[in-house]
Amino acid sequence: MATKQRILIVDDDNNIAELISLYLIKECFETLIVNDGESVLPAVESFSPNLILLDIMLPGMDGYQVCRELRTKYTIPVIMLSAKGEVFDKVLGLELGADDYIEKPFDSKELVARAKAVLRRYKPSGTTTENNDNKCVEYQDLSINLTNYSVTYMGNNVDMPPKELELLYFLAASPNHVFTREQLLDQIWGYEYIGDTRTVDVHIKRLREKIKDHANWKISTIWGIGYKFEVR
Repeated sequence: MATKQRILIVDDDNNIAELISLYLIKECFETLIVNDGESVLPAVESFSPNLILLDIMLPGMDGYQVCRELRTKYTIPVIMLSAKGEVFDKVLGLELGADDYIEKPFDSKELVARAKAVLRRYKPSGTTTENNDNKCVEYQDLSINLTNYSVTYMGNNVDMPPKELELLYFLAASPNHVFTREQLLDQIWGYEYIGDTRTVDVHIKRLREKIKDHANWKISTIWGIGYKFEVR
């Protein structure tokens, strides 16, 4: 029997958390609820979740702070939940390392679909494809391995969330090919993702902060169109 995937639910409103848990348990997920930010890291250590549903408005340490702390140690995908629907709030969450952002109130079917979509696109370190193909793209001073979700830049391992790595791999696997933001959104986040193209821009910005332009290659912006991995 396959092991159930585990989802950590972080929300100070226990009624909402219990309702989310009920939806997910019906879909054969295992869940754990915590009601404050300080409890998240200990819960991650003990529960080893495959996905974290993280409310922003939490007592003590808020969701933004929690996400920042998580990204210093883990690449576990995070979906932020919030009644804040402003573009600034969404962009901030994505810049801090969240993989998706869902506004409250949300439809239960949408929540489950978004959780499944994120989980389908995430493979923890050490996972290999069924035919053991090594999905790796290499350039001078850069190696992107989609098989074990690792990036090596200038001889050093670079930690990045799954979506950042998948975006970098997708671009680098098709050098000098221009992709629109809509194409990248569809390829990396999938048709189920209900977001806007700003998500792509945020992830490109984060990639550029970690992977600087090289003499032989760089991530280029094609104004009015999208992005490409430019190889000189």
